[in-house]
Amino acid sequence: MSQDSAIAAYGQQVITACAVVNKFINGKPSILVAKRAATKKFLPGKYELPGGHIDYGENPEDGLKRELLEELGFDVTIGSLFAAFTYINEIKGSHSIELLYFAQAKEGSEPTINPEDHSGLLWVNEDNINLVEKENGSDDQELPYLKKSLRILNNYESIKLG
Repeated sequence: MSQDSAIAAYGQQVITACAVVNKFINGKPSILVAKRAATKKFLPGKYELPGGHIDYGENPEDGLKRELLEELGFDVTIGSLFAAFTYINEIKGSHSIELLYFAQAKEGSEPTINPEDHSGLLWVNEDNINLVEKENGSDDQELPYLKKSLRILNNYESIKLG
């Protein structure tokens, strides 16, 4: 069963961590987004930064690494905390705090799709970020951070990792 539907969270506060995984493609910084499976109850078919729920007592960086391995088979180095924001998950009736971290793929590690969680992967850059906005809508709460992280990456060749 997918974590999306397995976690009872009504009236609870939930912490999630997501990765701004950057990679230079054709000389341009690009960030990985995953398209949520159509079977998901919350935001089905929408693009998201990869990550997930942090377990009780778990360090957010460790939880993020775990989620990326579980959902995408993707091994990354977690870098600096980039941003945090909150939202209400109307489906679960929970309040989520989302932490965004810069991250880089470890040598030889590539993300793969687990159809229970995602239906597609996309590396976005300045040229194609409009695809995410078109699919998710301009009110997507991750979108401003996705755009900001691309601006930062365009100004720096790499992000110093912890």
